[in-house]
Amino acid sequence: MNILVCGGAGYIGSHTVYELIEQGHSVVAADNLCKGHRAAVHKDASFYEGDLRDSTFLDKVFSENKIDAVIDFAAFSLVGESCSEPLKYFDNNVYGTVRLLEAMVRAGVKKIVFSSTAATYGEPENIPILESDRTFPTNPYGESKLTVEKILKWSDAAYGIKYVALRYFNAAGAHISGEIGEDHSPESHLIPIILQTALGQREQIAMFGNDYPTPDGTCVRDYIHVTDLADAHIKAIEKLFRDETSAVYNLGNGKGFSVKEVVEEARRVTGKEIKAVIEGRRAGDPSTLIASSEKAMKELGWTPRFNTLTKIIESAWNWHKTHPTGYNDK
Repeated sequence: MNILVCGGAGYIGSHTVYELIEQGHSVVAADNLCKGHRAAVHKDASFYEGDLRDSTFLDKVFSENKIDAVIDFAAFSLVGESCSEPLKYFDNNVYGTVRLLEAMVRAGVKKIVFSSTAATYGEPENIPILESDRTFPTNPYGESKLTVEKILKWSDAAYGIKYVALRYFNAAGAHISGEIGEDHSPESHLIPIILQTALGQREQIAMFGNDYPTPDGTCVRDYIHVTDLADAHIKAIEKLFRDETSAVYNLGNGKGFSVKEVVEEARRVTGKEIKAVIEGRRAGDPSTLIASSEKAMKELGWTPRFNTLTKIIESAWNWHKTHPTGYNDK
């Protein structure tokens, strides 16, 4: 198949491009490079630089390529920034996807996999979180993703565009080859920040709160390897071609690790001391977020391969120690 990957130069997008090509698909990657890295895009993918909010750009991509399906990663994803700049997030995350769907209608493309988020749930009702649980986002980022999910539902009803929305938890790790990995500016994810501390690029790692109702008092999160996420997106496309029905799935490991556990495992993997200090809780941080991925495993035939904290951190460390300044293309 020929797959258009929007946001294909970003962290999860670039890993999905790699997996698609390794599984024999043709890939067109589109990215405006405001967050992504040209160096992250697989050499065998066709690359278009442009913005999803630009209909002329999208029509060019669709007219020059016979696209069978779309995977949409193109979004801003910083929760804190979304609270201070909500209009920026709705403009990019919602308006951009609306323009993409309009271009798909014009081109007659009827299948899309959408990168959603666990932030659509807000404060969890249950642990593990189920797809049927209430969605009540507590920040504009989560609200923007949930809004797109609703737009997809109505686009299915009106235009016959079949979709899979994947709500995932904490993406982590790097490609097993060490060729591509995680490079954000600014960096906001726990594992890269810990590894930057191991490299001496940061003095210490802050653990926000040690008085949560968890086994060691620090927040517990569900970490999923980025290559496993990529594989799930491919299986979602296969599902759309197999049964032509839309669906929503959680993606996670199904078990959580505390901040302290992640720091301790990073110390073991890197052999570095990694200074960690306790600071006050951050507003809005739930104590525990763990996904139930049973539905995805059953209906998509998806099973995480890099499903231990050791494997996740080892792959991330392999990337960070060989690319201490990331892609160095900014």
